[in-house]
This record gives sequence, C-alpha cells and structure tokens, in this order.
Amino acid sequence: VFIAQSRASGSHRDLEDEELTRIFVMIPKTYTEEDLREKFKMYGDIEYCSIIKNKTTGESKGLGYVRYLKPSQAARAIEECDRSYRAILAEPKNKSSESFEHDYYSNSMRPELRGNTLPFCMQPEFCGFEKAETRIQEPVSKRLSVVSRLPLIQEQLFALFDLIPGLEYCDVQRDPHTNSGYAVIQYSTAASAIYAKYKLHGFEYPPGNRLTVIFLEDGNDSSE
Repeated sequence: VFIAQSRASGSHRDLEDEELTRIFVMIPKTYTEEDLREKFKMYGDIEYCSIIKNKTTGESKGLGYVRYLKPSQAARAIEECDRSYRAILAEPKNKSSESFEHDYYSNSMRPELRGNTLPFCMQPEFCGFEKAETRIQEPVSKRLSVVSRLPLIQEQLFALFDLIPGLEYCDVQRDPHTNSGYAVIQYSTAASAIYAKYKLHGFEYPPGNRLTVIFLEDGNDSSE
C-alpha cells in the first residue's frame, strides 16, 4: 500500500496506527470478542479486538473494533467482509468514541446509504462534506482532473488514488513546456470520486507540492 500524507498528519507510524489499521464494525449484540476475532482473522493478522459495551449494564452495543498489523489487511477486511458488518476505517482515538458511535449510527441508518457498497460513505467526515457539496451545488462526476506543478509518476499516483475503492483508471500526462503534471482519474461510482476529491485535493505529493483535484464532466447525470 502506497501511503501519502499531508503535513498535518504526523509521523508515518502515527498515520498507520490511527487511520489505516483499525476498523469499526456493526455486529450482533451476542458476539464475544472471540467471535469477532474468528470472523475477521481470515483477512490478516489481528492485533486486538474489542467490543463496545454499555457502561452501566455491561451489555454489548453491537459495535466493535478490529485492529490489524498492516493497513493492507484492514483494507482487505473492509472490502471483503459481509456488508452487514458495515465496516469502515475507525476514527483516530483522539476523537471521543461516543461521538463517533453516534455519527456512525445516524449515518449508517440513513435509508439512501443502506445499499451503498462504498464503506467510506458512512464516515462522519464524508457525510459532512457531502452536505457541503450539496449546498454549493458543485457539479460532480465519476471523473477527476489532477493538476500538479511537478511531474506525476503513473505508478505512484495510481497507488495513491487506489486507496479509495473503485478506481477504474489513472492516466498521467506531462506538459513538456512547463514540466507540470496532469492526470485524469476515473472511479466506478460518483461517491468514490467525491471521497477521493475530499481527501486528496490540497494533498502534498510529493511533500511541498499540493495537488489540485477537480471534477471532470463524464457525460452522466450529476444529480444521480
């Protein structure tokens, strides 16, 4: 997994610890930590599992965390586990668990998201961005334009945007006169493209070079 990070993300290890190796799942209230481990061990080496319980009664809330040793294992679990688990990457520990649980419940229960196959759509930060996009009515599509003042490397840019599920193609071009970089990215769904733009617009890659990510017209109805 190719990991790029912004200046504010902290160290490489911190990024892996807080954002890329822990997943948050919805589980039956009868599950024990051993049940949770058994269901998710097929995707990689598990460091620990924990079930969120009611502080007063000690009963399970039907939510849990699974921490893997590698980001690639957490990504595989999100992609391949049963949709009923509604698996997403967990918020960093510095965000209160109560706030995250509330956001997770409210967003994952929205009717329009029940059939969505993109787990990142249920992240609180994504849903907030989605509302902001609706307010300004920016045209959206499945295709993105990436502009950089430095040349872009095909393999590395592909790996960066492939962190968001649904990448269909990445075409890197180069202006021989200005030495700047330009690429066209396309995802299988507009939701994936929206999330990619949200996470990677302004991203520093390589360090000190901010990427500009905008939507490109793809000929489809943007209202969908």
